[in-house]
Amino acid sequence: MQPLSETLDRVKPSATIAVTAKAAELKAAGRDVIGLGAGEPDFDTPDHIKAAAIAAIEAGRTKYTAVDGIAELKRAICDKFRRDNDLDYAPSQISVGTGGKQILYNALMATLNPGDEVVIPAPYWVSYLDMVVLGGGTPVTIECTLDAGFKMTPEQLAAAITPKTKWVIFNSPSNPTGAGYSRDEIAALADVLKAHPQVMIMTDDMYEHLRFGDFVFHTPAQVAPELYDRTLTCNGVSKAYSMTGWRIGYAGGPEWLIKAMGKIQSQSTSNPCSISQWAAVEALSGPQDFLREWCAIFEARRDLVLQGLAEAEGISCPIPDGAFYVYPSIAGIIGRTSAGGAHIANDTDFATALLEEEGVAVVPGVAFGLSPHFRISYATSEEALAEAMKRIVRFCGAMS
Repeated sequence: MQPLSETLDRVKPSATIAVTAKAAELKAAGRDVIGLGAGEPDFDTPDHIKAAAIAAIEAGRTKYTAVDGIAELKRAICDKFRRDNDLDYAPSQISVGTGGKQILYNALMATLNPGDEVVIPAPYWVSYLDMVVLGGGTPVTIECTLDAGFKMTPEQLAAAITPKTKWVIFNSPSNPTGAGYSRDEIAALADVLKAHPQVMIMTDDMYEHLRFGDFVFHTPAQVAPELYDRTLTCNGVSKAYSMTGWRIGYAGGPEWLIKAMGKIQSQSTSNPCSISQWAAVEALSGPQDFLREWCAIFEARRDLVLQGLAEAEGISCPIPDGAFYVYPSIAGIIGRTSAGGAHIANDTDFATALLEEEGVAVVPGVAFGLSPHFRISYATSEEALAEAMKRIVRFCGAMS
């Protein structure tokens, strides 16, 4: 028996990474596979950001930096929070990590003790629960159904909070649903949190700039300044600037927490890549006009996917406010049998059969804590999406 930590028995590998790997395996074997599992933009990183990275290399900015970010990037992040979110942070209140995931992980590791509870609305990003477990905490999920727009209500939040609650995690627009909370909805949740001063708020704003139609983005500390001192406002450059591989996430929060997160990071990864940090300075401080064009492209893709899903028997899907995901329900398919003979008892069966019979890779809803659903990432070409929708419609239509 291998001497592994017992904690690993409670942690699952990332489902999205697993689906992407399975799709790649089938492609390598010669199968025609359309991968709709990966949560990253298909656009190239903008040229002015790449040029900043090249300039940093040529200037010799390739050495160790401060553990939690160079001063120039911290100032750029402060400016971004002030410009976009009406939030004032000092550089000492800013943490820069190796991607948004490390920021969240550092905060949980720095604050959780055995028995501490973390409230997480479901469906949720796949890593939230496992990071809480790794930190020694206990996840408490709130089921947010399609009928509720995949959003938690103040009543649900109030019922979930106990004396053991340490954090509430908040994500808008959401991965996996694309659902976004309005200012009034955030204010109503904030009213609940004001009555529980021991509870910290972790906001995952990674999809802030990817929003559609009339949806206006707000973040909790902006809506409810009373929560400022116990809110960690998390973000990053991965999604908005198509910089997933550059690995830069950041957060603004109370100085005591930022200092503790830096202590965790100093004994794990130390500083993020120096070149990526300089690229992120340009991303946050340079031209932002391309974001409108990208949002328009994503919105057109969203509409194409929604139109296709509307033709699929047994599937229903709400209209997302942002991000680049849809989260359809397959309640009308459960209990049926695919043309290839697969009995569809749950969303894992659905995703498996869809991949094997039609070559379309999606992530089953069980990975996000709410079934029976599946997630589509439409961060790929319209041609690929149109073909994938044809296959999904054919797959559902052939059910018996």
